[in-house]
Amino acid sequence: MDEKKSILLDVDEVICFSGFLQAVNDFMGTNYEIDDFKEYYIDEVAIPKERFNEFNQFLKQRNLYEKPVFLPHAIETIKKLNEKYVIYICSSCVNPFDIEESGRIFKDKYDFLIQNLSFIKPEHFIFTSAKHLFKADIQIDDCLSHLDSAIEIKILFPSYHNKTIENDELEKNGILRAGNDWREGWNFIAKLLLEDD
Repeated sequence: MDEKKSILLDVDEVICFSGFLQAVNDFMGTNYEIDDFKEYYIDEVAIPKERFNEFNQFLKQRNLYEKPVFLPHAIETIKKLNEKYVIYICSSCVNPFDIEESGRIFKDKYDFLIQNLSFIKPEHFIFTSAKHLFKADIQIDDCLSHLDSAIEIKILFPSYHNKTIENDELEKNGILRAGNDWREGWNFIAKLLLEDD
């Protein structure tokens, strides 16, 4: 029997949207939706600079993974992938604007994974911003800069912040795009990775 291939799988904007946007809306009294943004760092766009420190203090009171919004078909597709592949969760937990308090995010994300992806071994959770240090056969991420050129199959998951990346750039780097809309990304991945050879 052939050894299973491995997948490095991101969490944020791939499996779910955390409660970050809801925190922005609660703090600002706004009704932003995810597709209102084109930049990765929503807070840099939505929060006035003079209120940035206040917002970071506000965030410290919240578990951003308490009420996540799961991307359509994410959990059921990951369950099927887990039968065919060895999945490693590879996700950052560091808030670059609050390094000292980032340890809490590690716990919140760990608890989220244990509760919602209990079929993946906790030993397969990798919390790092240095994703290039870890290798697999397949990598799925929403950030172009995180996709490792040394990995055979690289899949850019569609998200609000990567819509403008040209197909030529992806092709040049051997990267597949999982469609153009985050609502359909997991359908694309299922067709690509779960169809019989």
